[in-house]
Amino acid sequence: MSELQQLLSVAAVVFGINLMPAFAPPTWTVLVYFAVRYDLPVPVLVVVGAICAASGRLVLGTIARHSRSLFSERRVKDLDALRTLAEQRKATSFGALMLFAISPLPSASLFIAAGLTGLRLLPLTVAFFSGRIVSYTIYVSASAAAAASIEKLLAGGVTSPWSIALQLLLLMLVAGLALAPWSKLLARWLPSS
Repeated sequence: MSELQQLLSVAAVVFGINLMPAFAPPTWTVLVYFAVRYDLPVPVLVVVGAICAASGRLVLGTIARHSRSLFSERRVKDLDALRTLAEQRKATSFGALMLFAISPLPSASLFIAAGLTGLRLLPLTVAFFSGRIVSYTIYVSASAAAAASIEKLLAGGVTSPWSIALQLLLLMLVAGLALAPWSKLLARWLPSS
């Protein structure tokens, strides 16, 4: 398999796992696997990985945004109230976004929540991409030291009890986000219409 074919495989796998709302292996472990297994150049692998991860998350958030039509008018109003608050508190939202963007926490829930609330997805995707360039560079560059345990990392990222519990918790938080009466809960912080 040529290097181009290997990179196309990386792109397809990374894009695909970033479309998944939960229970996918962390992207960085997939990138480390390909770096170790196929000795791909780290800078190219990181850029391809970050672009495909960001693209997958953008599509996931877009799908969530389109699913708003499945909710009642009242539920959409509540989600809009949450978006309004996030847009009003830009400094706090930006700080939290940047912290989340560089952390190794699963980001699918963040994109689903952003899509459901109707937040603009492009700024979130740019922040995610920027953070992933940094974190993927660190993880993939350090992969030589972890080469012996990479398969254990891949399996543990999906099957460990802690990973499963975290994924379930994040899914419950997204469900709570969609079901909470945000317009009532946030009434004191929202402008009166």
